[in-house]
Amino acid sequence: MWIGVRQRFNEFVKDLELTADQWNDGWTKHVNVGRTLQKAYYGNTDGDFHPGFCVGSWGKRTQMRPPTDLDAFFVLPPEVKLRFDLRSGNIQSALLQEVKEVLGDKFKQTRIRGDGQVVEVAFNTLTIEIVPVFRASTGQFWMPDTNGGGRWKITDPIAQINYIDGADTAVNGNVRPLAKMMKLWARERQVPIKSFAIELLAAQFLPARGNGGYDAYWYDYYVRDFLYFLLGKTGSFIEIPGTYDSYFLGKEWESKARAALDAANVACHYERTDQIVAAGQEWQKIFGSRIPVDVAI
Repeated sequence: MWIGVRQRFNEFVKDLELTADQWNDGWTKHVNVGRTLQKAYYGNTDGDFHPGFCVGSWGKRTQMRPPTDLDAFFVLPPEVKLRFDLRSGNIQSALLQEVKEVLGDKFKQTRIRGDGQVVEVAFNTLTIEIVPVFRASTGQFWMPDTNGGGRWKITDPIAQINYIDGADTAVNGNVRPLAKMMKLWARERQVPIKSFAIELLAAQFLPARGNGGYDAYWYDYYVRDFLYFLLGKTGSFIEIPGTYDSYFLGKEWESKARAALDAANVACHYERTDQIVAAGQEWQKIFGSRIPVDVAI
């Protein structure tokens, strides 16, 4: 029984991993954008690129192939915040516009826009989303939020990264693959749930499951049971590590999660009875063509 599960999900997870070229492309663009800001705000491009670091999926190492964007923080000197705090009006919007202009002078062939909390540098292969931030005395960061007239918002991406990393380590490296698979489901089926929420929920789910540290032989059940777990969170909140803010999950995604669970239940039955192609067809109802229908045994 279950003779196709391990091979199917190993192939699936491998297909979601970035290629070396994709990783190098994203990292090089991230560094080049950061070096431009470093020169503008620190007067040099020496050192080990301390002012900038990846956050989001690149920081958590949950990015999927092909990558569409890379989120990064760039830490500005504290005197820049003091300079803007002396102004009136929406100073957060003014900061984003200044960063946009600095990058626009260098990356003339890219589409750059300041929007809400980020400045986007749209290259042909992917978009770099830069958030200019300031270090807080707590070790967290102040980030600009232009909404509602503008404000400084405290954030802690390092705590989120550490949370994912700790959960992943606790279950033998299974949190990140599960998060990638379920993020692909959200992308393929246009499920209205944020990627960071899927990552945090995967990190909650697997360690609590009790046997979340097994290998890919259990991935069919991990997917099925995660969907059960997700549906149990309908209309509830999750807590953001570090800041302990509450994020409302909503329920607009509930019907698509139920449809995915129905397909997963059928797929798990077929996997158990070694109906490999039939199982693959059900998995593709969830994940699309990225998961193989048939596998060599």
